Amino acid sequence: MTQPTESLDALLVGVIKDNRDKVVGWINEEPGSWGFLAGRAVLACKEQKGAPLTDPERRIVWHRMWELLTVLRDQTIK
Repeated sequence: MTQPTESLDALLVGVIKDNRDKVVGWINEEPGSWGFLAGRAVLACKEQKGAPLTDPERRIVWHRMWELLTVLRDQTIK
């Protein structure tokens, strides 16, 4: 899963777009929203890679997903 940030971001933006209801839930701090989105992000990366992610890869995916969601939330609230 050693891919450029742009490629990872594109994949994660797709996860965000496909799960808007959970993104709204995350913004509203609904329990389980983050876990769902983090899981979908890892699954999307796993499918693209064609193999399970390593622990460091998962952490990168979670970190980047959190960053993207935070930017989206901050843009939505303003």
